Amino acid sequence: MKFYKQMFLLIMGLIIVSYGIAVSIQVQHLGIHPWDVLYIALNNNLGLTIGTWNVLIGIFLLFITFRLNRSYIKMGTFLNVLLVGPIVDFFLFLDVFPHSPNGMVDILLLIVAIAFIGTACGMYTAANFGAGPRDGFILAISEKSRMSIRKTRIILESAVLVLALILGGPVFIFTFIYTFIMSPIFQWSYLLCDKWVKSNDATLKQNKDTQMDVS
Repeated sequence: MKFYKQMFLLIMGLIIVSYGIAVSIQVQHLGIHPWDVLYIALNNNLGLTIGTWNVLIGIFLLFITFRLNRSYIKMGTFLNVLLVGPIVDFFLFLDVFPHSPNGMVDILLLIVAIAFIGTACGMYTAANFGAGPRDGFILAISEKSRMSIRKTRIILESAVLVLALILGGPVFIFTFIYTFIMSPIFQWSYLLCDKWVKSNDATLKQNKDTQMDVS
């Protein structure tokens, strides 16, 4: 039962995070996550789809992480690398998004997209099938450099943002407040999903203890 719960969280998490990214791309003029800014900049300058760049950079980060610490790479890591980009492209192709009549609705749409992404990241992280390619890369660099995860994330994502700016990527106010909105949502989602995954084990253990007491 636990395995099926984990698989459900992994697959649904990857689908929801892909939709959240696709929605945020629709209102990119407000500013989006540094990695997505980079994908859009590469798409504008070199062609290929946004999802394709997501996959290519994910593979590159996966290679570095494998060389530094392969323990962060599991089945879910490969699925993240291979599925999120194509699913984002699929949603963008279908154009299944609410269309905004004004700027205030754009802001609301982006907040909803960030909520989707934060919730989904918590879901597939709670599945415990491996970190995503960007998270695994940050964790491996943090361990190798002996810097804190927070400091490593700030430095690496700042470098990504500078590169995206040089390439003409869409950077605005929400690019800088993205983490402040997404992080608490991620934490709430992760704790909730982790509790749900472990709930069956706790029930089985309680039943086993009860049977032992009775016998």
